[in-house]
Amino acid sequence: MSNAQDVVRDHAGEPPVAVVTSGTSGIGLATSQRLRAAGFRVAVFDLHTGTATGADTDLLTLEVDVADERAVARGFAAVTAELGPIRVLVNNAGIGGGPAAGRCHETPVDAWDRVHAVNARGPFLCARAVLPGMIERGYGHIITIASINGLVALPGRCAYTASKGAALMLARSLAADYGRNGIRANAICPGVVRTPLVEQRLEAGVWDVESLVPLGRPGEPAEIAEAVHLLASGQLDYMNGAAWVIDGGWTAI
Repeated sequence: MSNAQDVVRDHAGEPPVAVVTSGTSGIGLATSQRLRAAGFRVAVFDLHTGTATGADTDLLTLEVDVADERAVARGFAAVTAELGPIRVLVNNAGIGGGPAAGRCHETPVDAWDRVHAVNARGPFLCARAVLPGMIERGYGHIITIASINGLVALPGRCAYTASKGAALMLARSLAADYGRNGIRANAICPGVVRTPLVEQRLEAGVWDVESLVPLGRPGEPAEIAEAVHLLASGQLDYMNGAAWVIDGGWTAI
C-alpha cells in the first residue's frame, strides 16, 4: 500500500510514467502493481497480454516483443502518446531457454540466439528507445532485472548465464555513459524467486533451496518489486551502475 510520503511525482508535479517489460506475471506483475501503488502511471509490455493473471486494470498493457526493434519503437511511442514522457524503464523480460539451452556444446545456436535476443538484445532495444527522451529532459532511471547468474555461473545454463552477464554489463555501461545526463542505470540480481520461470524447477527439486540459501526459502516477487520501487522512487538517488544482489545469502557462501 502507498502512503503520503510514498507517492512520487515528476518534475512538473504529475505522476511519473514507468514501463515494465514482461509485466503480467511474476516479478514483472509485482513490480507493476508496486509502482502503481506508489503513484506511477504504469505501462506493461508483454507477449501474452490476453492471459495476464491478476493484472491491474489501471495498467496500460501492450503486446510487445522486446527482441523486435520495430515492436519496441511502436510500444514506446504508444506509451508516450497515452501517458506522457517515460521516467523509469524496468527491463524485466527474460527467458531461460528451456531444456535445449544447457551446457555450451549441447546448446543449439537457435536456442542461444533466442535467449540472448530476449535477455540482452531486449534491454538494449528498450534502453535505446527511451534514452533520447530522457537525455532531452535531463533525468530518467533504467532498472534491469539481471540475476545472480550474471555474477556467478549456473551449471548447465550456458546461454542464460552469459545473457544475464551481458544484461548486467549493459546496465553498468548505461550508468557510465549517461550519468552526466541525469540518467541512472542499475541492475537487480535476484537469486531463486518463486516465479513461473523457476516454479517447475522448485517443485521438481532441481534446487535444494533449504541447503543452498541461508534464509532457507526462495524469494517472493514482491520482495524484488520493493527493491525496484526504492530505486524508481529516487530514495537511492546516488546509486548508479550497481548490481544489487537479493538472493537470501546464496552467493555469500
